[in-house]
Amino acid sequence: MCGLVGIMDMRGRAEVSRAVLHGMNETQHHRGPDEGGLHLGRGIGLGHRRLSIIDLSSGQQPLYNEDHTVVVVYNGEIYNFQELAAELAALGHAFRTHCDTEVIVHAWEEWGADCVERFRGMFAFAVWDERRGTLFLARDRLGVKPLYYAELPDGTLAFASELKALTVHPRFMRELDPYAVEEYFAYGYVPEPRTIYRQARKLPPGHTLTVQRGQPMPAPREYWDVRFQAEAINEDDARVELIERLREAVNIRLIADVPLGAFLSGGVDSSAVVAMMAELSDEPVNTCSISFGDPAFDEAAYAQKVAGRYGTRHRVEQVSPDNFSLVDRLAGLYDEPYADSSAMPTYEVCRLARRDVTVALSGDGGDENLAGYRRYRFHRQEERLRSSLPLRLRQSVFGVLGQVYPKADWAPRVLRAKATFQAFARDTVEGYFHNISVLNDGHRQALYSDGFRRELQGYHAVEVLRRHDRKAPTDDPLSRVQYLDLKTYLPDDILTKVDRASMAHALEVRVPILDHKLVEWMATLPSSLKLRGGEGKHVFKRGLEPYLPRDVLYRNKMGFAVPLAAWFRGPLRERVRQAVTGPAMLDSGYFDAAYLRRAVDQHQSGRRDNSAMLWSLLMFDAFLRNQTATVPMMNSVPPADIREARA
Repeated sequence: MCGLVGIMDMRGRAEVSRAVLHGMNETQHHRGPDEGGLHLGRGIGLGHRRLSIIDLSSGQQPLYNEDHTVVVVYNGEIYNFQELAAELAALGHAFRTHCDTEVIVHAWEEWGADCVERFRGMFAFAVWDERRGTLFLARDRLGVKPLYYAELPDGTLAFASELKALTVHPRFMRELDPYAVEEYFAYGYVPEPRTIYRQARKLPPGHTLTVQRGQPMPAPREYWDVRFQAEAINEDDARVELIERLREAVNIRLIADVPLGAFLSGGVDSSAVVAMMAELSDEPVNTCSISFGDPAFDEAAYAQKVAGRYGTRHRVEQVSPDNFSLVDRLAGLYDEPYADSSAMPTYEVCRLARRDVTVALSGDGGDENLAGYRRYRFHRQEERLRSSLPLRLRQSVFGVLGQVYPKADWAPRVLRAKATFQAFARDTVEGYFHNISVLNDGHRQALYSDGFRRELQGYHAVEVLRRHDRKAPTDDPLSRVQYLDLKTYLPDDILTKVDRASMAHALEVRVPILDHKLVEWMATLPSSLKLRGGEGKHVFKRGLEPYLPRDVLYRNKMGFAVPLAAWFRGPLRERVRQAVTGPAMLDSGYFDAAYLRRAVDQHQSGRRDNSAMLWSLLMFDAFLRNQTATVPMMNSVPPADIREARA
């Protein structure tokens, strides 16, 4: 895997600063420690850091066409590159390497912006075409690989694989976006296209951006979307075909010229990937997992059972709760507030994997595509009740009851009717938003200072889901929220987490369940094959019965969680109090100081479990403090592993 950066003068041909370009490139050294390169032309500069995976002796970037008029920098893997190379060679294109990067150059020459529709894989890339004066940016369909960009005040466009590379540009303004802050405390991450900074944007998954010299900045263009259109298929045929398609998606991801392995958490999805790898591999599969001291969060025994069944070379390591230095390290990796606490074990399992392999396969994407999350079951139940009465009637009756009924978190569930009344009064999108929010509406309003609430001017984070829901290609209640998760939670939480954690250790992670052809097919499965009764991934589990033990398939889902509640009352007690009520948070102007102190007191006294809120605040504090970190020096002399070309 790799990292890319670039600078374009959109107005003319002003010289690009080599020092600035190099400084941006070196912030991403961890993404590509093997070698780096720069391209400097008239009004354009491209940079690249390489982690060598295929064709180790060649394939250096930036990479050019035959006459050096087209150049590419690229992060990812295109798994069908060999077929495309043969097709392009038959059309007259000459290849100098055996890597997938060169396919992009010639595919752009042959098919232009439509080239992305030919690629099967994960990718983010930038192509500069000197003859056309055109910059072409693209991101893969599901958002496995990231791409950020910013239009600067002087007409410069800067772009990079990570946000940190943009922030070192001297014309980049680090002004925070208040809407992004609101979205962060609702979702636990900043959804695309926003970033935490007003000036920067994420290129959404399945989109391209074509920028022509002398023309105004265009809007990104969508080239792919998933269509949830159920087709008739019986269960037996579906489970057989699902396993066949998964096996094929795994198989094409086993191509590498470096050691390869897999994450094995002991859950259904990673175990399924390992089972397919073991079938397809002549050698034992390298697998790894981490464990916790708390058995309520520990899946290591299930991982060991799968590893034993398939004879994998399995490595396990326990995560220590007193390794709190990771909090500040994570803030530096993610570049903006990010509150998924599973980032800690993900970071550790990537570190563990890198001891043995350079490429690891993961099971990410199974829950979103096959309805594995418990929240899907709860949402379906709520939707059945909502559909029995018109929205206006529900709002007038249950909305009032939800306001007047007392809050009773301490009482048995049967007596806690306030939340139920409030749920009935919401529409579909509001209901799902409430179910997935890290901090609900009431908590966010209490958390914010008066000044920050005024700055938001009534903006509400639910608008992120509404924007996607307006174009959802289905009316089926389950498919509808799966679509929302594929557009938000999957790329901006799950895949962001894995990309940053793996790249911090120069590890490439491949995601077979997110093969776009497999995703398109899974979207045609009827909802009844995904969620049946209280069981998610129904057809997947049935198909995997010959491959995995029943207690791996049918136990309660645990997820890759950490015991935050106990940590914040125990070994991390003082640290969380100091961070949440410290000067960085209080001086920001975003928060009500009394509410911050009360949130810590309530949790540490045991009166309430505020662990999710405290983690969100802790990571926001880490981000604010990281903002003041020293900007990397922009050395004018490239290091020995940097190649430079000028047009």
